[in-house]
Amino acid sequence: MTFDLDHHGDAEVGAGLIDLAVNVRHQPRPAWLSEPLAASLQDLRSYPDSRTATAAVAARHRRDPSEVLLTAGAAQAFVLLAQAFRGVRRPVVVHPQFTEPEAALLNAGHRVDRVLLREEDGFRLDPALVPDDSDLVFVGNPTNPTSVLHPAADIAKLARPGRILVVDEAFADTTHRPGVDHEPESLAEERGLPGLVVLRSLTKTWGLAGLRIGYLLGPGDLVERANQVQPLWAVSTPALAAATACASPVAVAAEREIAAVMAKERAHLVDSLRNVPSVTIAGEPAGAFVTIRLPDADRIRLELRERGYAVRRGDTFPGLGPDWLRIAVRDTATTDGFVQTLTKVIEERS
Repeated sequence: MTFDLDHHGDAEVGAGLIDLAVNVRHQPRPAWLSEPLAASLQDLRSYPDSRTATAAVAARHRRDPSEVLLTAGAAQAFVLLAQAFRGVRRPVVVHPQFTEPEAALLNAGHRVDRVLLREEDGFRLDPALVPDDSDLVFVGNPTNPTSVLHPAADIAKLARPGRILVVDEAFADTTHRPGVDHEPESLAEERGLPGLVVLRSLTKTWGLAGLRIGYLLGPGDLVERANQVQPLWAVSTPALAAATACASPVAVAAEREIAAVMAKERAHLVDSLRNVPSVTIAGEPAGAFVTIRLPDADRIRLELRERGYAVRRGDTFPGLGPDWLRIAVRDTATTDGFVQTLTKVIEERS
C-alpha cells in the first residue's frame, strides 16, 4: 500500500470549517509570550542570535547548552538528522507515526524499514519488534496519530551503543497524569541513555505553527552533527524570542495547567465517542488528539466537511488505512456538536 507521506492535517482545513484536523491549540496567547514576540520585531535588522534562547531551553531541561539545537519547527530536526547521519545502515521508523521522519529519510537517500504497532495491542510499543541491527530508530511519544503514550522504560530499552534513538516528543507537553507535576514518560531530561535524541515543538500548545520553532536535545557530539547541516540563521528572531519565553518557569507552569484541562476535554471526547455506533478508539489516548476507526471513514469524512467539520484522514499513515480518522481535542461544547453530527451521519448511512 502506498502512503502519501507529505499529507498533513492543514490540507483538510478550509474556510468556514470547524478545525478538528490540526493539533494546534486555538486559545489566545498570554501576555508573557505575545509581548516578547511583538518586541522582537524591532530587532529584525540584525541577524538572529540564538545564544539566549538556547541557554533558556537548556536550563528548562537541566542540560548544557551544547546539548540543545533550536530548529525551525520540530519538522526541520527530522531533515537535519536524516542528512547528518547518511552513513547509518538500517534506519527504522516505528509506525503509526508522524510521517515526516520517514519522508526526510527517503529524501536523504536512506532505505527505511518500518515497524508496525498493532491495533490489537493498543498500538503500544513492543521494543522487541525493533530489529537489533537498526542503528537509527524514530519513535513518537505520545505518538501522532494514535495518541498513545508509551512508558519511558519501554523506550529506554531501545537505547544501546552504536544506535541513535530519536524520540519525537512534539506533544509531550499535552500529557497529564493526576498528582504528577511534570510531563509523564518524557525523556527530555534523560542524559544517561546512549544515543538518545529528543525532539520538541513549541507550536502546538502555544499556537505558533506559523512561527516554526522547535528544538533537538541530545549528546553534544550528536547535536553538533545536526548543527553542521543546518543552514545559517535557520531560526528567526521572533521564534527565538518565543523559545526563550516558553522555556520560562511561568510558561512551564502554564503548560501543566493547560495539560490538566486538556485531559478533561480529552476524556469528554473519548467518553462521547464510545457512545457512537460503529466507532472504535485507538489505544488509550493521552495527547491532543484521538484516532478512531469506523466503516467508510473516508466517505464519512467528506460528509462531515459538508456539515462544517474538518477531521484528519488516516489513510496517509503507515499502519492505519482508509477506515481511520484523527480528531483534535477541543472544548466540550465543540466536541458535543461534532459528536452529535458524526452520530447523525453514521445513522443516516446505516
